[in-house]
Amino acid sequence: MTIQILGPGCPNCRNLEKNAREAVARLGIDAGIEKVTDMDRIVEMGVMRTPGYAIDGTVQNSGRVSTADEIEASIKAHS
Repeated sequence: MTIQILGPGCPNCRNLEKNAREAVARLGIDAGIEKVTDMDRIVEMGVMRTPGYAIDGTVQNSGRVSTADEIEASIKAHS
């Protein structure tokens, strides 16, 4: 599983990445975290407001910093 953090690298993007890592650690799963900073690629994925995140290329949320609990729920639903 790959979790993609979508955004230019701003503080909100870093907080989202921290929350994603926390969710992965809680679940004890093997998941890669990929930072996607190329705005063209982010827009191609359908995201107009950052930060956002995707699981295996499917956007889960954008425009705000999701909590670790929200990300954990998304991972469970995706599995």
